[in-house]
Amino acid sequence: MALLTNILSEVPISATDNEWIHRLVGDWQVISDLAFADLLLVFVTKDGRTIVAAHCRPATASTHFDDDVVGTEGDSDFSRQTCLVMSDGQVRQTSFLGTVVQLYPIRNRGGILAVLALAPFGHIDRVPNQVTSDYETITHDLIRMVGSGEFPLDGPSTGSHHGTPRVADGFVHVDADGAVQYASPNALSNFHHLGVSGSLVGRVLVESVTAVAEQNSEVDEALPGVIMGKVASLSEIESHGTIVSLRSIPLTDHGTRLGAIILCRDVTEIRRREKALMTKDAIIREINHRVKNNLQTVSGLLRLQARRAKNDDTKQALEDAQQRVSTIALVHQILSQTIDDHVKFDDVFSPILRLASDSSAPGREIHTHMDGQFGTLNSNQTTFFAIAANELITNAVKHGLPDGGNIWVHVSRADDFLQLDIEDDGIGTDPAAIGTGLGTKIIRSLVAGELHGTIHWGAREGGGTTVHVTAHIDK
Repeated sequence: MALLTNILSEVPISATDNEWIHRLVGDWQVISDLAFADLLLVFVTKDGRTIVAAHCRPATASTHFDDDVVGTEGDSDFSRQTCLVMSDGQVRQTSFLGTVVQLYPIRNRGGILAVLALAPFGHIDRVPNQVTSDYETITHDLIRMVGSGEFPLDGPSTGSHHGTPRVADGFVHVDADGAVQYASPNALSNFHHLGVSGSLVGRVLVESVTAVAEQNSEVDEALPGVIMGKVASLSEIESHGTIVSLRSIPLTDHGTRLGAIILCRDVTEIRRREKALMTKDAIIREINHRVKNNLQTVSGLLRLQARRAKNDDTKQALEDAQQRVSTIALVHQILSQTIDDHVKFDDVFSPILRLASDSSAPGREIHTHMDGQFGTLNSNQTTFFAIAANELITNAVKHGLPDGGNIWVHVSRADDFLQLDIEDDGIGTDPAAIGTGLGTKIIRSLVAGELHGTIHWGAREGGGTTVHVTAHIDK
């Protein structure tokens, strides 16, 4: 598979330049969209081959290349022209796979790293003639910045944040003084929703927008700099129930400010859904926290009742129930600390292993040994597996190690299956007695019914008992 990282390993390039190229590819969609063109990142490898390392299709026009061209080598003329651009930095024109392309140098810190091949779609009917020149001006500025090492900018890339605006969402072109030269139809709609009425062309955008923001909401400190196009940054503005995300891309010529393009997107619905999800996550965490507290209260009551019990069997039953409740409480404690619906089961099993061995063997020395990792389980299976693991460890300590000893836990995962082996070097288990106790019945029920797995008991070589559990892990 031809990937940018793999191709870069074949190119004589420093780590700093490597990072620069990755930043360029992460942010060059804006150039492709404004130019209505496919962009190809072309390198000359160590052995002299000319190869396409990355490809960007425009979201504003059709593509010239339906197939994946990454990893494709150019013909002799394409290679020759590319090498000339690499050597002298002059713009040239050639063809690639039958499509006319312009070749531009890509620089960082003065040196030419690669070549940018631009394949414009041609005439775009939906772009009025009177604004075509504005698109061309911006495209020329951005490509020149690529050639001088001024682009990509130090700031957030197009895809670095959820809801970050792109060209198709709306953009405004401002001059060095912040006056609007052009505003796309989508941009006009976005600003009209904020309460900025009328045409934007000729107006200083920061004056209109901040006036609306100051009347209706708190103003982000970065907002004026973003709207003026002085900084490469992201900001948001909220007004009249609308939230618009803004991203500024300053246009420069060897350090001299020429203006900026300001991408904008109405993210009202996105932020509403994010807020709803955050509220839902907070409610779920609070529920798990309260369930944990309630279970700990129940566990405490069972412990208190067990201490007051006169009958040994009753006392043992209450202690077993208390330990099971404590195990479930532990799972809910971990669930209350995360917003994910998957849990690192190793964080659950380690305290279960310690507590089960300690509480079930007062006065006995139990050594536990762990090999492998459980990985993550979904929240539903976590509780079932925790209870089953607690019962297995408790049974091994109570019935297999009356005088103390060792417990080994081996875990492995393959695809959707998890294998758990628990061994002890105790007195062994009578096969006829397996399955008669409540704990064993709980284990069988959970493994077969909830974990869709199997469980087998057997004699351990060298003495003791081994239990083998196979469970199907839901995604």
